[in-house]
Amino acid sequence: VQLVESGGGLVQPGGSLRLSCTASGFTFSNYVMGWFRQAPGKEVEFVASIRWSSETYADSVKGRFTISRDNAKNTVYLQMNSLKPEDTGVYYCAAKLWVITTIPSDYNYWGQGTQVTVSS
Repeated sequence: VQLVESGGGLVQPGGSLRLSCTASGFTFSNYVMGWFRQAPGKEVEFVASIRWSSETYADSVKGRFTISRDNAKNTVYLQMNSLKPEDTGVYYCAAKLWVITTIPSDYNYWGQGTQVTVSS
């Protein structure tokens, strides 16, 4: 099993980034895919998750971030708009079976993370 994130970087406040996570080694379409983030000195927190067309978002990103998936490409995306300095952190994608949850320990597979820094 492998999850590989890409698309992170340095962006100014108000800017946008699109993260991608490509999966291999499991039946992607059966899995809930989630995005989590970890700011320096803080715990991992839920950002968004998707199963088929059902999406869930943390309150802090609603209206600014959009999660989507392409099952044919085994890839999940996170479009991040109107970025704020408090969005800075390492972003991880993760996978679990069946039911959407927001709890990191419920997710079985994790990527290595991609750094997002929002700063002027």
